[in-house]
Amino acid sequence: MKSVGIVDYGIGNLLSVMRAFEHCGARPVLVSTPEGVRDADRLVLPGVGAFADGMSGLTAGGLADAVRAYASSGRPLLGICLGMQMLATESEEFGLHPGLQLIAGRVVRMPSTSINGEPLKVPSVGWRELQEPVQGRWRGRVMEEGAAHTAVYLVHSYQVIPENPEDQLAVYSFGGHRITAAVQTGNIIGYQFHPEKSGPAGLRMLGFFMTL
Repeated sequence: MKSVGIVDYGIGNLLSVMRAFEHCGARPVLVSTPEGVRDADRLVLPGVGAFADGMSGLTAGGLADAVRAYASSGRPLLGICLGMQMLATESEEFGLHPGLQLIAGRVVRMPSTSINGEPLKVPSVGWRELQEPVQGRWRGRVMEEGAAHTAVYLVHSYQVIPENPEDQLAVYSFGGHRITAAVQTGNIIGYQFHPEKSGPAGLRMLGFFMTL
């Protein structure tokens, strides 16, 4: 049975993430020390809540540097929801806060009006259909198998704007705006959506992550 380290830094829906990986046939292990992060074969950084609180939790436990070192090893790293946002360079949520700087980009607030000027309800909550930003973007990457037109569950008020458009792996439409739903650069992957709450499609994506 393949194991996966789930980073426990005091914020996150750890139980549901662990159960989802168990459903995929994996053995999830909570890791809360730099040594635990270092020794993981695959690593997942979950999270819900505010960006600054998440980074404080990682920094206080010495986990931020450990996650950066892990990412540089080339092993698979997956950020989920807030975990994906913390992969970015910085966030504008309640001030300007540095992130893990693993994927160049900024976390900014979701648009409050549609492209036609109509008011939008933020946070964005519910099921959204994944779209490929550019045809062929998914080829050879984690979205390649069965992601087209897949609906996933999201809850967020801020979005990641990657500096390099190639890092934007998936988007969804929000009032006509193309919102980042997933990012990837090399071994580093981020899902803004909750795969553990996205039914069979989300479980397939977690299962594919375990094959990397």
